[in-house]
Order: sequence, then C-alpha cells, then structure tokens
Amino acid sequence: MAANGASCDQPQKRVRDKQNGSSTDLSVRERRQKDKEDRLSLVLWRRPVTTLHYFLLETLVKLKEWTIKLWQRRSTVLLFLVLCSFFSLAYSTEGSHQKYVQYLEKRFLWCAYWVGLGILSSVGLGTGLHTFLLYLGPHIASVTLAAYECGSTDFPEPPYPDHIVCPQGGGLEGSISLWSIMSKVRLEACMWGAGTAIGELPPYFMARAASQSGADPDDEDYEEFEEMLEQAQTAQGFVTRAKLGVQNMVQRVGFFGILACASIPNPLFDLAGITCGHFLVPFWTFFGATLIGKAIIKMHIQKLFVIITFSKHIVEQMVSLIGSVPRVGPDLQKPFSQYLEAQRNKLHSAGEGTPTGENWLSWVFEKVVLVMVCYFVCSIANSMAQSYAKRLQQRRHSEEKTK
Repeated sequence: MAANGASCDQPQKRVRDKQNGSSTDLSVRERRQKDKEDRLSLVLWRRPVTTLHYFLLETLVKLKEWTIKLWQRRSTVLLFLVLCSFFSLAYSTEGSHQKYVQYLEKRFLWCAYWVGLGILSSVGLGTGLHTFLLYLGPHIASVTLAAYECGSTDFPEPPYPDHIVCPQGGGLEGSISLWSIMSKVRLEACMWGAGTAIGELPPYFMARAASQSGADPDDEDYEEFEEMLEQAQTAQGFVTRAKLGVQNMVQRVGFFGILACASIPNPLFDLAGITCGHFLVPFWTFFGATLIGKAIIKMHIQKLFVIITFSKHIVEQMVSLIGSVPRVGPDLQKPFSQYLEAQRNKLHSAGEGTPTGENWLSWVFEKVVLVMVCYFVCSIANSMAQSYAKRLQQRRHSEEKTK
C-alpha cells in the first residue's frame, strides 16, 4: 500500500511542479512585458526630463566602458597615437610632399564622410538615418544629370565634388554611357556600402556574446528572434515566413546565404546578423560576405537604378507627364521645369553661387532633411535612455534575487 501510495503521489507531484513552473514562467513573462512597456514609454515627447536625465547617465556609463576598453588595449592605442603624431608632423612640415599629403587628406575625408553616412544608415536595428535617400541618391542623380548636360564626366577638381561645373569644351552627349557615370560615383557608393556593412556588426556581436555566455539576453530584438524561431512552424504571416526564410538561408547555406541576403535591398538583414551571431558563424565569414554584398553587388544595383531613373530623356518624359495631369498638372510642372533649368544654368556657370529664384522644391527637401536628422537624434537619445532604464531594471531584479 505504501508503495502504491508513493507511486500515486509521484504523478501528482509532477503535475504540481509543472503548474508551479508554468506560473513562474508566466510571472517572469509578465514582469518582462511590464519592464518593456516602462522602457518604451521613456521617450522625449512623453517624459522629456527623465529621458534626458537617463540619456546623460547612459552617456557617462558608455564613456567609462570605452575608457576601460581602451586602457586594456593601451599598446594598440599607443601605436595609433604614434602614427597620428607621424602624420601630423608630415602635415605641418613644409616640403614637396605637401601636394601628396593634401591629396590623401581630401580622399580620406571624402571616404570617411561616406563611410560615416553608411554606418548611420544601417546602425540601430533598422532605426538609422536613411542616408541613401538623403545624400547618396541625390549625389548620384546630380552627377547623372550633369553628365548628360555637359556631355562629359571630367568635372574640374576643385570645385568637384562640392560643386559640379561643366568642363570647358565639354563633349558630345552621345559619348556618355551608364558605365562612365557608374565609374564616376563608384568610390563614394562603395564607401557608403562599406559603412552599411560596418553598421550591421552590433546585432552580430550582441547575439554572439549572448550565445557564448549561455544567458538569455533581455533584449527586445533578440527576444523577437527567439519567439520567431519557436512559432515559425505555425505562423502564417508573410513577415514571419520571410524572417524564417532569411534564418534558414543563413544557417544552411552559410557564406553564400549571407552574400545573397546582403546583395539585395533587404529590410530583414538585421535578422541575418542576429542569426549569424546566435549560431557562432565566424566573424570574417559574416563580415566578408556582408561587405562584398553591400559594398559591391548591392551598390552597383542601386547605382544603376538611380542613374537610369535620372537619365536626361527619362526626366524630361516625367516632367511632361506631370504636365499632362488634369487641372493641377501645369501648376506642378512649372516648379520642376524651373528647377531643372536652374540646375542647367548652374552647371554652365563657373561661379559657386546658387541659382536665382530658388523654388519650393529645394526648400521642401532641406526641411525634410532637417526633420529626419532631428528625428534620428531624438531616437538616439530615446534608445540610450531606455538602455539605462534596462540597467536599472536588471540591477533591481538582481537585488530582489539576493534577498
């Protein structure tokens, strides 16, 4: 009887343990959901004082962490400072080498500018500043229009690339080809693509560190990735199936799967970085495929699209189509025609002044850029404030466990 009683108690005990475990998991999930809601409410337009306060504190924490990391790599830092001192000495010393120094300085700053814009475009798990639409795309478009107008891509330097002026003598319009325009903007496009590849590294390192430590990271993006893996078999949504397809391609195909995902416009590529970090894909396999895909293959596709779109005959057809719109067509066509005519006059002017009669198109574009930059700065402040709030929540939970 005792044995039978014990055997009867064991299933009941397992049921009770399972129920207790389920209730514990539910309470943990509810706590995480509440913490996540509290963090997401920490934005400038809702709680400006607290958000700015947490933003400043998180900035101090990051500066302290970076200082410690630099001190741990002080030999590398010392070598970097020695190289900087050498270049500074060469830059400030007069001599025949100055023309080479100035050329290298100009090229370095130009490349660093586009790399920085590329990083801003892809960093932050899809919340970055869309610098292709704001900077690189308009630059390629202006070079394309100028090439067809001038009949050449040999714009004098200076003022190019700050300003575009047609070369004296010019050339024949028929001599301009897609390849010549692509070659003209290849450096800035590839540098921008390399910057986007660098911007994809934070999700990779985050997931890799979490996988190596064996911890369950309290991060919204990583939790979304884990939930997607668990629910992928029953999910019917297109976005979820697309995420699963990216994850399967990266996990099974490896280098060429990453290359395929990076070579096409892919808003879900952040998931590829998280997947590669989670499955401990080697760094150079991930970064090498990402760099080739984004800086070479994808950038040539995007360049080709912009150049074809802004070819002279296509732009003129678009302006004429705008004029054919009933009632409002002529009114809309006029500012576009004025803008194109002003740009043509500017290209044939040796001066650097802006065309007279600046129209509302350039004014609207400037304001759109200003609004997007302000939103990007606000998103950075919100993200850092939420990161500090997460630190406080984790510290509070650790203190509760120790009690």
